[in-house]
Amino acid sequence: MTSKFETDFGTPAVQSDQQVTLTIDGQAVTVPAGTSIMRAASEAGGSIPKLCATDSLQSFGSCRMCLVEIEGRRGYPASCTTPVEAGMVVRTQSDKLADLRRGVMELYISDHPLDCLTCASNGNCELQDVAGQVGLREVRYGLEGANHLQDQKDTSNPYFDYDPAKCIVCNRCVRACEEVQGTFALTIEGRGFESRVAAAGGKDFLDSECVSCGACVQACPTATLTEKSVIQWGQPERSVTTTCAYCGVGCSFRAEMKGNKVVRMVPAKEGPANRGHACVKGRFAWGYATHPDRITKPMIRKKITDPWQEVSWEEALQYAASEFRRLQTQYGRDAIGGITSSRCTNEETYLVQKLIRAAFGNNNVDTCARVCHSPTGYGLKQTLGESAGTQNFDSVMHTDVVIVIGANPTDGHPVFASRLKRRLRQGAKLIVIDPRRIDLVDSPHARAVHHLPLRPGTNVAMLNALAHVIVSENLLAESFIAERCDDAAFGKWRDFVAQVECSPEAMEAVTGVPAADVRAAARLYATQGNGAIYYGLGVTEHSQGSTAVMAIANLAMATGNIGREGVGVNPLRGQNNVQGSCDMGSFPHELPGYRHVSDDATRNLFESAWGVSLQNEPGLRIPNMFEAALDGSFKGLYCQGEDIAQSDPNTQHVAAALSAMECVVVQDIFLNETAQYAHVFLPGSSFLEKDGTFTNAERRISRVRKVMPPLAGKADWEVTVALAEALGYRMDYRHPSEIMDEIARLTPTFHGVSYARLEEKGSLQWPCNDDAPDGTPTMHLNQFVRGKGRFMLTRYVATDEKVNSRFPLLLTTGRILSQYNVGAQTRRTANVAWHDEDRLELHPSDAEDRGIAEGDWVGIHSRAGETVLRATLTERVQPGVVYTTFHFPESGANVITTDNSDWATNCPEYKVTAVQVVKVTQPSEWQQRHRSFTQQQQALLKGRRKAVTEPGR
Repeated sequence: MTSKFETDFGTPAVQSDQQVTLTIDGQAVTVPAGTSIMRAASEAGGSIPKLCATDSLQSFGSCRMCLVEIEGRRGYPASCTTPVEAGMVVRTQSDKLADLRRGVMELYISDHPLDCLTCASNGNCELQDVAGQVGLREVRYGLEGANHLQDQKDTSNPYFDYDPAKCIVCNRCVRACEEVQGTFALTIEGRGFESRVAAAGGKDFLDSECVSCGACVQACPTATLTEKSVIQWGQPERSVTTTCAYCGVGCSFRAEMKGNKVVRMVPAKEGPANRGHACVKGRFAWGYATHPDRITKPMIRKKITDPWQEVSWEEALQYAASEFRRLQTQYGRDAIGGITSSRCTNEETYLVQKLIRAAFGNNNVDTCARVCHSPTGYGLKQTLGESAGTQNFDSVMHTDVVIVIGANPTDGHPVFASRLKRRLRQGAKLIVIDPRRIDLVDSPHARAVHHLPLRPGTNVAMLNALAHVIVSENLLAESFIAERCDDAAFGKWRDFVAQVECSPEAMEAVTGVPAADVRAAARLYATQGNGAIYYGLGVTEHSQGSTAVMAIANLAMATGNIGREGVGVNPLRGQNNVQGSCDMGSFPHELPGYRHVSDDATRNLFESAWGVSLQNEPGLRIPNMFEAALDGSFKGLYCQGEDIAQSDPNTQHVAAALSAMECVVVQDIFLNETAQYAHVFLPGSSFLEKDGTFTNAERRISRVRKVMPPLAGKADWEVTVALAEALGYRMDYRHPSEIMDEIARLTPTFHGVSYARLEEKGSLQWPCNDDAPDGTPTMHLNQFVRGKGRFMLTRYVATDEKVNSRFPLLLTTGRILSQYNVGAQTRRTANVAWHDEDRLELHPSDAEDRGIAEGDWVGIHSRAGETVLRATLTERVQPGVVYTTFHFPESGANVITTDNSDWATNCPEYKVTAVQVVKVTQPSEWQQRHRSFTQQQQALLKGRRKAVTEPGR
């Protein structure tokens, strides 16, 4: 079934109650009014030749292949652009139509290379197929001097080639760039037979505004735009549908294969999260999975200064288990713990927390959500009653006003950003609240109505000011509040935000944003129809992260923007399964399904299922583990698929804590930064090597399917099972589906989830149970999960991290499109062609004050440490603010971030660090030590890493 947001043969799928009956080739056909003749013919089982029409673009009618005859009408209209009418009589086949189509096709082929046998698209070319469909057998003429057969290929893009000689100027690539991606990076140059597809601005693909999403490649009906992998390895033979392992959008892909070799990844049109679209990472940056840096043999060493020794799986697991037991005997049961991975599947994460609780015998388990979205879980639980976002991504297509706060979707969640930009082009209004001028502020054809460039660390002040306007100007959704929300809590909140101290005028000195702009944005959100709020780490990674999440929920409840399509509170999750890792019980105070360990009934349920007694007190959070390690009471760590030495704040503090531990077990696909402090290394498996599920930011549970055998011989879930058995605790699973069955039995929101149901439905959004057997696309429809929505007081408390004469600038951090998180995956792909180092963005006025020019090396000093980066001068940041990414370990971005954290969850305050920036000529002391240590580690490994036979791309 086609989604209402997809198109079929160039015509939007029509959602109309009015039906129209017509006759096509003698057959009566009834379709919704507004349907194109081409779609109607297709639904009746017919097939009309086409080249410019595709099932992902609006109708265009340029190729003239889909001509039809309509009784009583002159000429031969294009079926893709002609809507049906009641009583219409259409012929799609006749001698005249056949002659016309062959003639048109002959013109196309006359301006096209006759190299079908050697063409990269041989066997998968629409031009070939349609030429056969219309019966073209010869070409009688050429257009010498007027064609483009001699035009040079553009091979600049690392992932695909552009061969203009094969282009038929159907415009599909240009329209895909505009309609699907929303970048407008391609254009048609010239006229007639001189027409060419070109990157806008006359540049090659690499240097143009192209973001390499692949929409143009997917839309191309010839070999004009072709993946380099297809050119190298030929057309794939089979495909396996799986789910992307990058961000929290959760795009569905077909891994197209030759044997066990991935030839290309193609976004699945039926994928409910991505609707057939992708970004450069998911579409192309999968070569890391077979990169020569992959570690495929277990290794052990007694001291971190010793060389690694390759051992068997059995020896490595037995050694790890014996060390963990030794540490518990010597230092106590709570002396060890573990960290689950937001990269791994739900099933694997569930097993790790089960291992820690059942085999370690404690609750010392945490996950990377601690350092990103733990305030989301706390804040939404307190206000709405559930620790997750309220909508699906399709919901944005019903939105009238969008607030994006503390998020950069075009870089962090690009597939969602493309859908958002499409809605903005349709007329929705956008408010951006961010210290930096992100792409959405000035996006072509989809720019923001308001940009509120607040000072880092003042989110709560801004949100309270918006709320003040809504209350003081009587813009409240009073009937919604009366029916759906706790009256006493609302009254206290209303009185709180009505105070003059919360007004935009009072907060202007705090946020730096003019009061008039804040008032205009508040009115727009509260009065112009469906309002939706999308937020990211720029909200949560603050000392008041939890407070800001509650303030966002307050705004949504106050305006009635909860419980239907087009509205809601929508956290944009950073990693592919960070939502799932939280769902699966990865926090030290919660069992799967967000149920507290102190709840006797819940604990008894798991004790009965697992055959052990469980602790009723929360265990250690990640920061607590570090502190306990430095105090000497925490000695062992099992860390699966997380690189805490690079991703956590105050790197030197983390390194000291890891160095104080006596047994660190790292399970990963690469020898990451944390492995520098490891005593046991267990090879991990990529998403291509395992079965399981991921849960995206929509609460959507999607299947991950194994497309090739694990390079190290075991999938991650099998490693955890084996470690548990080495510890004396048996986990009896033959397949991840059995793990999901256990999750469903023990977790109310997952009761209706099984692999069979996922195969049937494609995906399911929790809660999925007897009350919602097909899942829950929109939460809180008739009432909040907690019953009555609870307004929370959100007093603004300034961060302790303040600027002064020594540290006069505020550093904030974020991501860039081409790289991902700590860069372990994307740094091992051709994505480095776009971004090969982290840089420091600073305003030209701040640079001038310091004598800094574009490209200079600059030292960044904070209260925690110092590092050195290359400078980029830009007005995207405001004076007094600097910005960097954190994708390269040698950059040391987290050497300078501090230990400040959210008051409720200990989520680090990555987004506010007071710094000084000076021009320098050499790396920092930390960077020199890091470089030396890295070289030592590589030397220890030399000759021991097993090279993977397939070269990484």
